[in-house]
Amino acid sequence: MDELYPAITPHEHGMLDVGDGNRLYWEVSGNPDGKPAVVLHGGPGSGSAPLSRRHFDPAAYRIVMFDQRGAGRSTPHVSDPEADLATNTTWHLVADMERLREHLGIERWLVFGGSWGATLALAYAESHPARVSEIVLRGVFTARPSELTWIYNGGAAHLFPVEWADYLAPVPEDERGDLLGAYRRLLDDPDPDVRRRAAVSWSAWEGAIVSVVPQAGYRAGYSAPAFAVPFARIALHYFTHGAWLDDGQLIRDAGKLAGIPGVLVQGRYDAVCPPVTAYELHRSWPGSRLVLLDHAGHAITDPGMLAALREALDGFART
Repeated sequence: MDELYPAITPHEHGMLDVGDGNRLYWEVSGNPDGKPAVVLHGGPGSGSAPLSRRHFDPAAYRIVMFDQRGAGRSTPHVSDPEADLATNTTWHLVADMERLREHLGIERWLVFGGSWGATLALAYAESHPARVSEIVLRGVFTARPSELTWIYNGGAAHLFPVEWADYLAPVPEDERGDLLGAYRRLLDDPDPDVRRRAAVSWSAWEGAIVSVVPQAGYRAGYSAPAFAVPFARIALHYFTHGAWLDDGQLIRDAGKLAGIPGVLVQGRYDAVCPPVTAYELHRSWPGSRLVLLDHAGHAITDPGMLAALREALDGFART
């Protein structure tokens, strides 16, 4: 953890009304006069984490974090019966980011995200390139059907067969042709025990494959019902709708990022988001740089990941 800056606390925070009955929790830390940067958490639905502040030099950056609709401290939380997922889509989140940027009086900001956060970062930057100074992505994911099939319909099963059997367990055999759809139905079951068991199994699968070397701590964290139930509900809502993106849209439109410097930090053995996606994005994005880590998977703590992110962000702090 030497590659992280010391822990800091926010000096400003609030709740922003973004419409549709939603209020986003946001916070700002670091230098109030520093270079603006916004952190996009993963999931979708995982919520922001204090560790994310520590990627940034607090003397150089004005660090903005927020919880996306339905997640973390934003309201209504997805576990609330009042939460309307019909107004929780990729494009609602992109619009929310613009409202937050304007609310904070920021002209342009560096956009930082990993996994689902990388998807949202690309969707935002391709929609509002004039508002983005630089982009740093980790574990690149663009929500293409091929990527979703790899994770949730059998690709990664070839690497983790025991964990895959656990993932399949709640799903009736005659519904295993479309596991995302089957899990979505289980999460909508009227029986709370069925919903809980399905959410834990779905989330535990990602926890099992997230690190290059499986770690009990990740699986336990992802399997905790308090995390797994909202995480699975939002993520399945997004993924069964293809994240409201055309197949390959974010890579197809990467030319819109020309002129925006970017660094893609990718584990060579990332079983959640295989490196072919980062490579294809890099090839389509003029001016991007791909950093392929030979000993890392998807996890932020895998070998070399923290150091590569710090190098990228320290470099942009001087521009």
